Amino acid sequence: MITECCISGFQWDGTPTGKEGKIADTETYIVGNHNKVAILVVADLFGWTFTNTRLLCDAYATEADATVYLPDFFGGEVLNPSIIADKNRWDEFDLEGWSERNAKETRWPELKAVAQILREKYEKVGVIGYCYGGWSLFRLGSRAENGLVDCISTAHPTLLTKEEIDGIGVPVQICAPEVDNAFTPELKAYANEVIPTKGVPYDYQYFPGVEHAFATRGNLDDEKEKRAMLRAKRAQVGWMREWLHGEEGW
Repeated sequence: MITECCISGFQWDGTPTGKEGKIADTETYIVGNHNKVAILVVADLFGWTFTNTRLLCDAYATEADATVYLPDFFGGEVLNPSIIADKNRWDEFDLEGWSERNAKETRWPELKAVAQILREKYEKVGVIGYCYGGWSLFRLGSRAENGLVDCISTAHPTLLTKEEIDGIGVPVQICAPEVDNAFTPELKAYANEVIPTKGVPYDYQYFPGVEHAFATRGNLDDEKEKRAMLRAKRAQVGWMREWLHGEEGW
């Protein structure tokens, strides 16, 4: 369920270095120039223009040695990032309406189409997803999709179901904060019980003392949140390097 925790947090300073283009007729932020390895990033509800997410894409391109794609999967709808640090402004955003307009079955064909193009163009494809993006990469990495992507990594997934967890068929990493109304203790326990039975590499990273959105909208002036965000970024970079580059990546 999309809740108010999905719009909390902070916007970081910095200037993204990539460019804007298109893939599958979808507006996309693109950074990096690797011709064999790609990473698809599925954003949280702040979307493809959000500075924080673009800065993370820049880091993945450099540190994981890949071409990184951050598409607009929300039909051009962009949430004003200035509201995230002001709870008094949260009612400016229609969470219920946004959720209806971006329902899973509405956006799934677009997500799959982009992944299919990357699969055709690159030898290796990984997916990183935050919040809303969490459920989608489990579908992209499912056994039913028969190798559409090579590995997935999610931080604080939202809308993820037990059925989507059941279907996983590629190496999977989860970065889970201690406090998360979306990725509940029940779902955490289910993932940790079920995924190890699926015969795929599994990395569960636990982040005590932080909340949903720490990996993408953490307060960098708070040492605990900053350290957690950097640890998550390093973990995801390592996961991508491991499964997209193998031993040569190190």
